[in-house]
Amino acid sequence: MSAGTWYASHDHDRHQLVWAARGIVAVGIGDEYWVLPPTRALWVPAGVGHRTGAPSRARMLGIYAEPGSCPVSWPGPRLVAVRPVLRELLEYLAGEGITDDARRRAEAVAFDLLQPIEVVPITVPLPADERARVVARVLLADPADPRGLAEFGRLAGAAERTLARLFLSECQVTFGVWRTQVRLRASLPLLAEGMPLTAVSRRVGYSSPSAFVAAFRRAVGIPPGAYFGS
Repeated sequence: MSAGTWYASHDHDRHQLVWAARGIVAVGIGDEYWVLPPTRALWVPAGVGHRTGAPSRARMLGIYAEPGSCPVSWPGPRLVAVRPVLRELLEYLAGEGITDDARRRAEAVAFDLLQPIEVVPITVPLPADERARVVARVLLADPADPRGLAEFGRLAGAAERTLARLFLSECQVTFGVWRTQVRLRASLPLLAEGMPLTAVSRRVGYSSPSAFVAAFRRAVGIPPGAYFGS
């Protein structure tokens, strides 16, 4: 997949383990968003609509499982750790010339190695009102933009209180929480690429790495280092 490639929303009649053997793959399910380096994969149950893309050049392997014969029964998307043994198994299963017996044995071990990581996905719902969407578009393009709703109000043609009410009613979170989610989502590809924490924090609008780590832990449940750890 070349950088910037996105597949439109679709679903499968089989479970899928979305995994990037090289580079970084992103998956969007509704308002939720995951970024997957080779150390992470996303389990997407059969019938769940999703968008898949590549923030940078990547090699994605689609690993599929028939629901009727699969021992994993997670009802929703689950982030999974891809450790070296599982990585080798996935590469092996994606290859050619494997006998049926060898495939069944490898699959049994691979299923045993699927270890879910308990994280809260980054969620960035978009407001429907065009005045709030003006603000949303600016911050999605530049999450580090420091302006508040009073300043954005002059750009959007709406009062500060009106914009605050629109974000709360249409996104179900306050504007401050929504902005935090935008910043954290923007940080994921940078973290996955190995950018230093200080640079990531500054790029997405935080005054210090400690402030960024604290916000990430509150929202996701684990620190950035654990999310993308090897």
